[in-house]
Amino acid sequence: MVNSLPTTGPSWIKRFHPAPEAATRLVCFPYAGGSAGYYHGMSARVSPKVELLAVQYPGRQDRHAEKPVDDIGELADEITEALIPGALEKPLALFGHSMGASVAFEVARRLEHRGVMPSALFVSARPGPSANRNETLHLSTDADLEREIRSLGGTGAEVLNDEEILQMVLPVVRNDYRAAETYRYVPGPDVTCPVVAFVGEGDPKATVAETGVWERHTTGPFDLTVFPGGHFYLNEHQAAVVGALLRHLTPAGTPRR
Repeated sequence: MVNSLPTTGPSWIKRFHPAPEAATRLVCFPYAGGSAGYYHGMSARVSPKVELLAVQYPGRQDRHAEKPVDDIGELADEITEALIPGALEKPLALFGHSMGASVAFEVARRLEHRGVMPSALFVSARPGPSANRNETLHLSTDADLEREIRSLGGTGAEVLNDEEILQMVLPVVRNDYRAAETYRYVPGPDVTCPVVAFVGEGDPKATVAETGVWERHTTGPFDLTVFPGGHFYLNEHQAAVVGALLRHLTPAGTPRR
């Protein structure tokens, strides 16, 4: 089988643990301010059963010199084009955390429009597309942004305690918050693939009820799992999340209503 996805150099798609014999590929989309590297540990856990592909947004890590994209639709357009060359090689599932869930949803819509049906869409720590909160933190001061990322607990101390690095990171965070907060769901064809939603029981950015709104945006099966923890419950419960992913991505693990 020809592998059509790029493996080296600055690109949208990163592969940490090649698994050519895996039956399924799982494309993972980072949170606001996050990078592909966030999914390195998850990649190791799912391999070799599933081959994880992590999306690298412009403006971070090896793409730090590129201008960040502050529009979810534009991000989805670009990522869809990057995925299309290898999209029919094997079943493709999508996983997005926080802002990444919105990007993953819009990519899934575009893939289905192009005739590529994802095997599943996993959405984490994000209200359903039509549950708009009207937040405007991207217009706030750097101090407000810093307090936000500290309170959510997803950014390491090595970044938060290094003023020089922090000042490099904050513009990317602001850009991504702008993309996430200005995103507005456009009614139209949603997705037909199964949607599996994950949320932390104490997440200040997505309540269980708001996460349940995802059910309205698929004509396929829907499943919702609540984990202990907050917005970055995934950091503490990665093994449990990976277990849930693998159950849904195996033939016996079809998402249910």
